[in-house]
Amino acid sequence: MPFLYVRLVKAKRAHHEPDSSAYAKLVIGTHSIKTKSLADYREWDQVFAFDKDGLNSTSLEVSIWVEKKGADDKIVENCIGNVSFDLQEVPKRVPPDSPLAPQWYSLEGVTGDQNPPGNDVMLAVWLGTQADEAFNEAWQSDSGGLIPETRAKVYLSPKLWYLRLTVIQTQDLQLGSGGTEPKAQLGAQLFKTSRTTVGTSSSASNPTWNEDLVFVAAEPFEPFLVITVEDVTNGQVVGYAKVQVTSIDKRTDDKSEPRSRWFNLIGDEKKPYAGRIHVRTCLEGGYHVLDEAAHLTSDVRATAKQLSKPPIGLLEVGIRGANNLLPVKTKDGTRGTTDAYVVAKYGPKWVRTRTILDRFNPRWNEQYTWDVYDPCTVLTIGVFDNGRYKHDDALKKDVRLGKLRVRLSTLDTNKVYMGTYSLMVLLPSGAKKMGDIEIALRFTCSSWLSLIQAYTNPMLPRMHYVRPFGPAQQDILRHTAMRIVTARLARSEPALGQEVVQCMLDSDTHIWSMRRSKANWFRVVGCLSRAATLARWLDGIRTWVHPPTTILVHILLIAIVLCPHLVLPTICMYAFLIISLRYRYRQRVAITMDPRLSYVDAIGPDELDEEFDGFPSSRPMEHVRVRYDRLRALAGRAQTLLGDVAAQGERLEALFNWRDPRATGIFVIVCLFASLVFYVVPFKAFVLGSGLYYLRHPRFRDDMPSVPVNFFRRLPPLSDQIL
Repeated sequence: MPFLYVRLVKAKRAHHEPDSSAYAKLVIGTHSIKTKSLADYREWDQVFAFDKDGLNSTSLEVSIWVEKKGADDKIVENCIGNVSFDLQEVPKRVPPDSPLAPQWYSLEGVTGDQNPPGNDVMLAVWLGTQADEAFNEAWQSDSGGLIPETRAKVYLSPKLWYLRLTVIQTQDLQLGSGGTEPKAQLGAQLFKTSRTTVGTSSSASNPTWNEDLVFVAAEPFEPFLVITVEDVTNGQVVGYAKVQVTSIDKRTDDKSEPRSRWFNLIGDEKKPYAGRIHVRTCLEGGYHVLDEAAHLTSDVRATAKQLSKPPIGLLEVGIRGANNLLPVKTKDGTRGTTDAYVVAKYGPKWVRTRTILDRFNPRWNEQYTWDVYDPCTVLTIGVFDNGRYKHDDALKKDVRLGKLRVRLSTLDTNKVYMGTYSLMVLLPSGAKKMGDIEIALRFTCSSWLSLIQAYTNPMLPRMHYVRPFGPAQQDILRHTAMRIVTARLARSEPALGQEVVQCMLDSDTHIWSMRRSKANWFRVVGCLSRAATLARWLDGIRTWVHPPTTILVHILLIAIVLCPHLVLPTICMYAFLIISLRYRYRQRVAITMDPRLSYVDAIGPDELDEEFDGFPSSRPMEHVRVRYDRLRALAGRAQTLLGDVAAQGERLEALFNWRDPRATGIFVIVCLFASLVFYVVPFKAFVLGSGLYYLRHPRFRDDMPSVPVNFFRRLPPLSDQIL
């Protein structure tokens, strides 16, 4: 992307006026910008970058102005001269060339006359690109100048640990008859153990829990982990203890047992010693702390650095530009505008492009790289409108314009994917296309062996499998980690907005949505339709819809029975040939969101309103009642389906448990006769006879269900025992 650079260093004047200050003004057509005003003509040393494609003039004029207080303390400005440049004669600079040296230029008078010797300005003018070292420090014409909220930045998520606290025992507590309830708090996280009732025995007076409480800790750590013991009789605090988080041991596996320690409980001023508590604490480095949805994770490495393996490749992302963006706000109360920027997230690294102000076809042309440690991870790219760069609009939020995801395993290695992809966003009025984004991707692999080996390794580190968390606990920890990451990035300068981080992390996927339920339902139906297609194909063969195919299946059946040793080689060879031939018809990488798969085109307005409604609901009682009845109807259908699936398993289990003595007795007798028959009849003959019987012509077939099917359907499920 070409930019015109102007570096203004300093100026000098033959006759200096006391109590005056000077500034420089740059004018290119309708573009005008001033430097900071300095006294004594000290150095400005400011760089200005003008988007060359947005310039509407072929000349640059630099003028020097002097400010001085006049009568009635009014500021009087006086231009002491200017110098002009023909932009067609400006030299080009391409790194790694050294920076262009500034030069002294004599100022011409305002009327065109030559100024007295000594009125000069030192500056340098050149054409460059974003690769120029001066770009990041420059005032940028397309990004509002030197506004921090519009600059390109790289953010890093905080390093997250699981902090495991094991509450073992308390001693020397003075309690009532209700019992104790230890609690622990780390920052905003508060968890408690189960209650223990105090009795008369010494063991009950010194209760034992051995319960684990797991927190999410972020570096730099909170100062203390506060452990509190409460008397459940009156709800008063018996005592508390503080554990310094930086003193807690770290471990990377389940083999080393962390040390346990006794802490004195501090009571009130009258009772400085209120007993003591026995706990075990450790920072778990063998886990990967999930801070995004598990099916969209971009990083699977363990927290402990010593457990990380070398990267297997490099991901390069070029964010080129966007086209046909829709206006999302008004400028000056008259016309619509969009100030767009892009956020890309992979692993702990977040990148944010500069904001291009007031353009519907912005061009960023920025490139970023990430190390790749696992190919089965997802890159997330989001486009947003900047609503925070004006300090007087502090309450405004950034508006999302669309999002897309790229699963790295779907990319061919060492191949550049360049294209334009649609930006879809779901609004209360329905799905809306907000424009297109143009990006370039390349996933380069340094070692094919490491890439193939990654497919044989488990997705998550070892500790997730040897000491797993329950589904409910994992969900709580993930949302806690999301809140910590959101809060830390919001404290950066410039801040990455809370709404931006939550959108990129998909923090609302756990909220009920009729649309998502329908989308997932039809995904299940789509998978089951493949099995239904196979069943219809078999039924077509069985009913002789296409006689040549049925005859070929007869021949295949006979070949399998007579030559069973060729079954596996034939299946593997067929799979190799069929899948290899389908390579040319493979689906290209679908980077954009799929509205049909998301089920956004067949959703009602009330169902969309339900998805955007907060929790708890703010809608009238009548609307909530309608939604509840609709949810009950959907849950009823799902309940019936689950009951039918469970009934099939219960029938099979009843066959072996004598729940129906007569049915099981019949099955036992059939098994006895079958053992005698199979002892006499060769197995090949049984398979061949069964296959020919299954494939018999429809004229020899009855329309009623077969005897085995009738027998299985009559087996008793447990449905009649449910209240």
